[in-house]
Amino acid sequence: MTKSSAAATVGARSRTEDMMTLNRDHAATTDYEAVAKNVEAFRLAQIAADPKALGALCADDLSYSHSSGFLEDKAAFIANATDGKTEFLSITYKDPTIKIVGPAAIVRFHWLAEMMTGGQKVANSLHILMNWLKQGDDWKLLSRSATKL
Repeated sequence: MTKSSAAATVGARSRTEDMMTLNRDHAATTDYEAVAKNVEAFRLAQIAADPKALGALCADDLSYSHSSGFLEDKAAFIANATDGKTEFLSITYKDPTIKIVGPAAIVRFHWLAEMMTGGQKVANSLHILMNWLKQGDDWKLLSRSATKL
């Protein structure tokens, strides 16, 4: 192998590696944006108490844990979130972070909400941990856990 052909081989390998890095970085950016979009769609679906939207965003194996320790599967979560007993006046996801780890996304944020429940206006402040799983091309909420602050 001559110096020029060796340099061309190294250059080609370097360009291939650069393309792989760019593709990986693009995929990570695309996944990050997709998760961020679904997190916001989930917030809006909670406020609207929209069973169709919540169902589309949640994995069939959803494990949804409230700050009280009450645990729901997908069907129970959607039924309870849309039964009209609680009306969200506002929900804010403050200081969200999203970390993509392979086919999973770890999402954390400070939940601030005001709601009407039992004829009373109630505010709460929670730390939320969500785990989203990539299923095909879609990101689905697999688990959610809440801690009182």
